[in-house]
Amino acid sequence: MHAKTDSEVTSLAASSPPRSPPRRPIYYVMSPTHSHHDVDRVSLGGSSPGASPLHPHYHHPHHHRYASSPIHHSRESSTTRLSASLKYTSSSWRKLHNHSEGHHPGGAASSGCSDSDVEDDGPIPVRCYVVWFVLGFILLFTLFSLILWGASKSYKPDIFVKGVVFRSYDIHAGTDLTGVPTKMLSINSTVRIAFRNPATFFGVHLSSTPLEIYFSDLKIATGYMKEFYQSRKSGRTVAVAVGGSQVPLYGGGTGLRSRTEDGGAPAVVPLELSFTVRARAYVLGHLVRSKFYRHVRCSLSLREDRLDKPLRPAHACHYHD
Repeated sequence: MHAKTDSEVTSLAASSPPRSPPRRPIYYVMSPTHSHHDVDRVSLGGSSPGASPLHPHYHHPHHHRYASSPIHHSRESSTTRLSASLKYTSSSWRKLHNHSEGHHPGGAASSGCSDSDVEDDGPIPVRCYVVWFVLGFILLFTLFSLILWGASKSYKPDIFVKGVVFRSYDIHAGTDLTGVPTKMLSINSTVRIAFRNPATFFGVHLSSTPLEIYFSDLKIATGYMKEFYQSRKSGRTVAVAVGGSQVPLYGGGTGLRSRTEDGGAPAVVPLELSFTVRARAYVLGHLVRSKFYRHVRCSLSLREDRLDKPLRPAHACHYHD
């Protein structure tokens, strides 16, 4: 080997092309359509296009055309893969958003008609009309029921005691069921009660608590009224038998006496009649119902010499709801 002369070195330097600056790194972006387990391939600028590893799943039709130009190749592959990534991300987000709206408990699938259905430029879906109709019907029906219920409260049934007839009255000595000697009382009476239903659009079902007659705090007679139905704008009079047989008086009947017991003057016995009348009105079937209560308390005076004669306690009875 001979040493190169200065002229040969100068000619070689002049004939050799200038050294190009270092190339920038070339990045290969992985397509989102492939598995996330693949790793992005990166080629450093010092390597040649042939030595740079290409993505194993990427086969671009112009790869061989730009194999000799790494800059063009890197720009095209990066742009193509970035566009595919954005398209995939956008489509995936739309699918996820629609899926969550369809299965959310408060979404359009559960409510039947959402705000987006109404705000769309297209025609309103039929399900929106159905939902609106049902809600409107419930609101109107509730309002109508409240109006009927309020109007029915102004039609309270008229109830008053028309007359009382004492059929028999007797006190005599006797013994109770356990053999204890005491006074025994027997009384029989009939109470006539008048009812009237002033309502113009509903009837009422009437019943009553037991009719009871007291002497002081001692109950001496009881009667029961059968339940009945009273049609609108009509009335009737009901007779209820109220009596007691062989009622032991013990110490509570010390003030009671009778002419048959001692042969004296006819007895006058202060008594009290009390009961409560219940009225139930089915204004709109069993959906709208009204109830009325009427408490009755009458002060009566039993005269032993006026048995079987009607007693009219018009001003002796007190009524309250």
